[in-house]
Amino acid sequence: MNPQICLSFVTFPLLVGLSLSRPLTEGIIELGKLSEEVFRGDRLPILPFPEVTLPGQD
Repeated sequence: MNPQICLSFVTFPLLVGLSLSRPLTEGIIELGKLSEEVFRGDRLPILPFPEVTLPGQD
């Protein structure tokens, strides 16, 4: 296969990938920050735990 044809097939996807890499990286970073906010302990509800009594303790 002609190298010039191979190069022409690869050029456009490479340019698109390079132009989208920065916004994609920033989006992934923002998604990571949002996931940290969701799983922070101060926003989670307090769960009621039942009292555990062991046999022989009254």
